[in-house]
Amino acid sequence: MRTWLSLTVFCLLWAFHVGARADIYTEVHALVQSRQWQPALDLANERLKTAPTDPQMRLLLSRIQTGLGQTQAAMDTLKALTLSFPELPEPHNNLAVLLARDNRLEEALAALQSALRARPDYPMALENMGDVYLTLAARAYEQALQLSPGLPRLQTKQNQAQQVLKAP
Repeated sequence: MRTWLSLTVFCLLWAFHVGARADIYTEVHALVQSRQWQPALDLANERLKTAPTDPQMRLLLSRIQTGLGQTQAAMDTLKALTLSFPELPEPHNNLAVLLARDNRLEEALAALQSALRARPDYPMALENMGDVYLTLAARAYEQALQLSPGLPRLQTKQNQAQQVLKAP
């Protein structure tokens, strides 16, 4: 599932928008891109001390937390962000990606639906929704095969679904 590309675009747009504050966003984003998680976390926390509701830095913080392996903290950050700013599709989408990775597909679908309510033309959320539905379809085909192992059409569908999911 694609998630962080939207973060990159959002970061760059936000950085240009905020003018004088752009340096910290650019710096944190560069640290995230180079996987320097601790320095990125330190800068993000510094910014959040003075602007605790800053949606862009909170979104970056969730990415940092994910990079540090703090998946639950990242989910908590994103959930709080979706409550504070339900109109932003990125936090919903990014939360969905983490939920899907945690095999919580129904919750991921709900988060993606929220992202698409916020922005119906959000291609990344649409792609991620397709991935979740495809994963659910592959599982359904697998269950059907267990119940009726001799049906070649089910095996074909299950194989095709698995191939699409493995595609880069």
